[in-house]
Parts: sequence; C-alpha cells; structure tokens
Amino acid sequence: MLFPILKAALSGILIALISEIAKRNPGFGALIASLPLISVMAMIWMWRDTGDAERIAAHSAATFWYVLPSLPMFLVLPLLLRLSVPFYAAMGMVCGMTVVLYFLMVWTLRHFGITL
Repeated sequence: MLFPILKAALSGILIALISEIAKRNPGFGALIASLPLISVMAMIWMWRDTGDAERIAAHSAATFWYVLPSLPMFLVLPLLLRLSVPFYAAMGMVCGMTVVLYFLMVWTLRHFGITL
C-alpha cells in the first residue's frame, strides 16, 4: 500500500515542480514538461511491479502512437489564446480535438494491423 502512495506523491510533486518552474521561465518549464518523465517513471514502476518486458514494450509502443495525435494541441492552444478565446474554452476545444484525434489514430492504426 505504501508504494502506490509514493508513486502518486512523486507524480504530484513532479507536476507541481514543472508548473512552478514554468511560472518563472515558460520555455524551461516546457522543456521539462516535454521530457517523457512520466512515461519513464511508469515503465520503471511497471518493471518493478511485474518484471514483464513485453508489457513494457507494448506500453512504450502505444505511448509513441498516442503522442502523435496530442501534438496538434500544442499548436492550436496558443493560436486560440492569441485570438482571445477564453482560456477554459480554448482548453476545452483542444482537449476535445485531441480526443477526436486519438480515436482517428486508433481507427487508422487498426487498418494497418496495429492494436493499441
């Protein structure tokens, strides 16, 4: 029971740290946020919990495919904000767009025999 609490605390600390850094230096905060730290931690925790290399390989491959449809969000959000769309409306729009792109990615990959 202690390990899940430790994982959650470490993840929360990382997110808080990134947001504090980004307040002072948005570029450096973005650099840290763009690092696959959460994925690396998840893979380390999966290895510790299961020792299952195939499960980690599948997780890593799926993460690659899910990152691709999330990338447009980082271009569309600043565009909407610069067009004076209110923050929460813009965030809702880009999150909705990303969900649609996730479904399109999964649908497209199935046509190539790739199941996530």
